[in-house]
Amino acid sequence: MDLQEYDVLIIGAGVSGSAIARELARRERRIAVLERESDVCEGTSKANSGIVHAGYDAQPGSLKARLNVQGNRMMKALSEELDFPFRQNGSLVVGFGEESLEKLRELYERGRKNGVERLRILDSDEARRLEPALSRDVYAALYAPAGGIVCPFGMNIAMAENAAENGVVFYLHTEVKNITRTEEGYLVTAGDRLFRAPVVVNAAGVYADVIHNMVSERKLKIMPRRGEYCLMDKEAGAMLKHTVFQLPTEKGKGILVTPTVHGNLLAGPNAEDIADKEGTETTSAGISQVLGTAAKSMEEFPRSQVITSFAGLRAVEESGDFVIGEAEDAPGFFDVAGIASPGLTSAPAIGVYVAGLIQERFPAPEKEHFKAVRKGIPNMAQAGGEERRRLIASDPAYANVVCRCELVTEGEILSAIHRPLGATTLDGIKRRTRAGMGRCQAGFCSPKVVEILARELHTDMGDITKSGGKSVVLTGCNKERD
Repeated sequence: MDLQEYDVLIIGAGVSGSAIARELARRERRIAVLERESDVCEGTSKANSGIVHAGYDAQPGSLKARLNVQGNRMMKALSEELDFPFRQNGSLVVGFGEESLEKLRELYERGRKNGVERLRILDSDEARRLEPALSRDVYAALYAPAGGIVCPFGMNIAMAENAAENGVVFYLHTEVKNITRTEEGYLVTAGDRLFRAPVVVNAAGVYADVIHNMVSERKLKIMPRRGEYCLMDKEAGAMLKHTVFQLPTEKGKGILVTPTVHGNLLAGPNAEDIADKEGTETTSAGISQVLGTAAKSMEEFPRSQVITSFAGLRAVEESGDFVIGEAEDAPGFFDVAGIASPGLTSAPAIGVYVAGLIQERFPAPEKEHFKAVRKGIPNMAQAGGEERRRLIASDPAYANVVCRCELVTEGEILSAIHRPLGATTLDGIKRRTRAGMGRCQAGFCSPKVVEILARELHTDMGDITKSGGKSVVLTGCNKERD
């Protein structure tokens, strides 16, 4: 087994791992990311609300509070630099009775201590003037103009691609099986390879405890918390302008209703602590809970417009805060664990924070030619007439519509395949281009996407998978080929 030598090994290519990789790549380091799945953004990062939280919920003085507010403030500039969708639409936390006013004031004071700007408590009339779709039962609301929405896939993939463009090597299908501490640092067995580095960053999501416990006697316990969601058709997307929360519970920020950056309406998540770190199935009871609770926030909730449901897992550590830092009994091993909500919002700040911790302990010179800007995949659905004509002139494949629901063309799919960290699966194409995310949920475009993937990857159509592993799309022929 060949030994691969690096300065830093990052375990996990979710939003935290990718943010850290990008920040570390600003300096002269040999960096590798080890990811057990077939693509980046395959774990916790792929199934969440896409909310950029303002920062009023976390306890003052916590890492969550500090990094949430910092990440929120970084998001607009980062989205412009890396070309991913973001909109600062503002958020409302609604209360349904006079007794809710005290809890809203507690959130207001907490947010003020955390440094959240322009918070206001609105009475029922003010809240409905701001957001006419709110239920008439809303008594008061906390308004946070700093709240926003983002494409979680776009953000994760953008940071990973930019890290790769700056020299970071991503090893996919590379599950970490063992870590041994040596005089030279850490020896990591992953997939069918052997790696060595003086610095290891543990950004393994719900498996961060498993990775941590390989090297430390001070054990960590991560509880997977399942959250189920319902996504509604774009016909319902314009019903709300703001993200609407209900008062948070001990298990999270509660069930929200929000527009998405792509024009849909999203409701969820509920919160259920489970033992299974792979338990991303939806349940009838869970979906009923999401729809029933979400409907309380709006006067006319579009339950009939649901086009799909999904579930994600949040990595919850018993302290309730992020666990970030060098393990006390494992020098050079840095945990980035317990990154539950607001992990997506905090990710850019987590990247800066962890890179700073590593630089302090393991200094490296600044890279002379760091590429800070990344250009995303062209979007024919949003392009103007002149841009469409320019794209089609550059490549006629941009005139060939593959996904009619989302108006995704073959040109966009080709770009998704052939750019850094290109897509190799149906889900990889979906997250990069939205092909298959529309009303028919891939019912019509999947065969063509499979055909394009097989052609461009020089493989048989029978080898193409939905999300890697054994998730093959085609299982045989219904008639013999000539």
